[in-house]
Formats: sequence, C-alpha cells, structure tokens
Amino acid sequence: MSTVSADPSTSTSPPKEQEMPQFNFPVSPVPENPLGEGRYIRTAAALMIGDEILNGKTLDRNSNYFARFCFENGIELKRIEVIPDEEDDIVEAARRLVKNYDFVITSGGIGPTHDDITYQSLAKAFDQPLEHHAETLRRMNEMIKYRTDIANQTDEQRKARERMALFPARAEVLYIAPDVWVPVVRLEGKLCVFPGIPKLFQRMLDGLAAYLPLPPASERPFRQQIFTSLPESSIAPFLTNLQARTKSAGVRVGSYPLLSKGVYVSLIGRDVAAVKEIAEEVAKELQGRLVSEEEARKEKATL
Repeated sequence: MSTVSADPSTSTSPPKEQEMPQFNFPVSPVPENPLGEGRYIRTAAALMIGDEILNGKTLDRNSNYFARFCFENGIELKRIEVIPDEEDDIVEAARRLVKNYDFVITSGGIGPTHDDITYQSLAKAFDQPLEHHAETLRRMNEMIKYRTDIANQTDEQRKARERMALFPARAEVLYIAPDVWVPVVRLEGKLCVFPGIPKLFQRMLDGLAAYLPLPPASERPFRQQIFTSLPESSIAPFLTNLQARTKSAGVRVGSYPLLSKGVYVSLIGRDVAAVKEIAEEVAKELQGRLVSEEEARKEKATL
C-alpha cells in the first residue's frame, strides 16, 4: 500500500535538480464547532491502516505522535487499532470509533495505487458517494506543473494521481498549511483522514489543532517523572499505597522499568502543585531524582 506521499506530486520537497516556487495557498477558515457550541474533545481513537504495518515492513510512528498530541492537549486517547487494507475492516472500525469517541483519525491508504482504499471505504461507511474535489485538484495541479516527470504523465497515470482528490461527497475539506496541497478530510464532524508518511502526518496533525475544539488549559494534565535505580519489585508496595492515597485527587501513578537500570515512576494529574509535591515525596522515598519529559524520552528511545 502506498501513502499519499509515495507519489512525487505530493512531496513538498522536489528533486534537487528541479526548482519549485514557494507556494502560498489560502488556508481554510475555522468552521463552527462540529461537536456543538460549548463542547470540546474529551476522548480520541486512532485507526492505522496498512498491511505493511501488520506484516512488519513499516514501523508505525504516527500512533505514538498522535498519543503525545492527545496527552499534551488534554485529550484521553482510549484506543489505537491497526487494520489491513480491507474495505470491510475499515468500514466496521470507522463506524464503531466515530460512534464511541469525540475525535478519530485514520492514517494511511490515501495514495494513488490500487490498495489505497481509505477514502472509498469511508464513503461506504457513512453512505456517501465519491466525488473529485475541484479545489484539491487545482492545488495538486498547481504543485505539479513545475514537475516535468509528473506533468507528462499518461492519462492512466493522471487518473491514478487524481484518486488522491476523490473524497466522500459530504466531507469537510480543511487546508491547514499554505504550502501543503493535501487537505485533512473530516467526516461526521469527528473522523479526520491523514496520510501515512510520518513527516507529513505530523505536519498536518499540528496544523489541524487550530481547527479542533480542544479542551481548555485547565483540563490538560501535568506529568512529572521520577527515576530510581531501585528494582520495581522493591518499590511496588510504596506505589500501591501511593495510588490508593492519591486516586481521589485525580493523580495517576505508573511505573516503567528499564532493564537492569531502574524504574521511571510517572505521576499524572491536573493539579500541577499537587503533582509536584507528591513527586518530591516519591523522589525522597525511592532514593530517586526528578527528570524532565525530554530526558525520559531520550533514555527510553535508546532501549
């Protein structure tokens, strides 16, 4: 299965031997809150689509990036699913997740090849016909007219490329960056369709934030991590008692061991002062030290 960026016309970085101008397409205006006035996203789910993920050919980085996006914005990510390039699987999962969660994303399956079936499957899921989107075609053609390798395609190749602008007819089409012709397609006010290529996925997800009814700052959690070199079994009784003592205050306690090195203890809560106070207690009790998010991420990435 290809992703949207597998086709050269989708790239924002053309081959070195070709020069392209800087594009400045208009971005979409922010629409009305799709959840209703005064409501905001509380829960989310991610649907990663692709045989290449399931057979180990491609490492899924997008779900991790989405998980961090949700955490940083106070959204509770409830589910991540990986499914094959099969219409029935996409239809079933899309309907179920949209029914159960406030914000759903898909990643992958929107390129020009035969197994890129995300748009057509979502159209079926929500009883919509497929239509070529005129503005997306215009932006696509504007991007590629400086590319002779694309501009001189055969009719068959052109039709394959234009599949990337064949959307469910009643979908919202959101252009989130002036130099990216690929839009975020939103269905049912909840489900947002993204490409699978990580760099483009991340760029578009970050750009979409302005179009989402995100939780207020007061609803966003704070996380403090503590590292201790003590074995996890040695700290388990203390953590059990700590969770029982702090649960009513909305603080979640977790532990994540590093093989033969020690344990990261994680405290998450909305009351920043309370979490910091508990973290100092944990560090003292477990002979540990407070660590930043960046430090913890780098340490875990080496495993």
